[in-house]
Amino acid sequence: MLELDQAIHPAAAAGPVAETPRPTRAEAEAAVRTLIRWAGDEPAREGLLATPARVVRAYEEWFAGYRQDPVGLLSRTFGEVGGYDEPVLLRDIPLQSTCEHHMAAIRGVVHIAYLPQRRVVGISKLARLVEALGRRLQIQERLTAEIADTLARALQPRGVAVIVEASHECLSSRGVRLHGVSMRTRRLLGEFAREPWRQEILAMLAG
Repeated sequence: MLELDQAIHPAAAAGPVAETPRPTRAEAEAAVRTLIRWAGDEPAREGLLATPARVVRAYEEWFAGYRQDPVGLLSRTFGEVGGYDEPVLLRDIPLQSTCEHHMAAIRGVVHIAYLPQRRVVGISKLARLVEALGRRLQIQERLTAEIADTLARALQPRGVAVIVEASHECLSSRGVRLHGVSMRTRRLLGEFAREPWRQEILAMLAG
C-alpha cells in the first residue's frame, strides 16, 4: 500500500472551511460594482449594467471545484483488469485554474500516472479530478500535491506520478510581464518515487 508523505490539503477532501456565511448573489454583484468604480468606470452605464451578474455567473463556473468532492469522484473503481499491473497514464489533461495571489488565470496541462494495486478508475475520472481541484483558488505547487495525494488516498495504488505544466497570467499580464514562460511541478509517490521506476515514469510522462 502506498503511504502519503504529507496530508492532503483540507480543500482536497472536504472543500473550503467557511469562517463566515457565504455572501448572497446580490452582495457578490454589489462587490463587482465596487470594483468597477474603483477601476475608474461607472457601473450604471449601459455597457456595464449586466456585467456584475455576468461576472458572478462566470465565478460559479470558474470556482465550481469548491462544490465537488475530489475523493468522491474516484469512488467507483473496477477490479476486473485481467491481471494488468503496469502503469496507467493519461497525458495532456487540460488545466484551467486561478492564482490565489492575484486571481489571474493559470492555464496548462496535467500528466497523471498510477501503478494499480488491485483496482483501476475510469480515465474520465482523472480528468474530472484535475477539473475539481483546478477550479479553485490555487497555487501550482499545492495543486500538484493535491492531485497526487487525492489519487493515492482514493485508489491506494503502488505508485502515483503527477506533472503539471502551466503558464500564469499573473506573470505575463502584470509585474515583469514575461510572455511564453511556463512552470513545471511534479509529485512522485510510492514506487514511482524510487528507482528503477522513477526515471522510467518521468520519461513516459514527458512523452
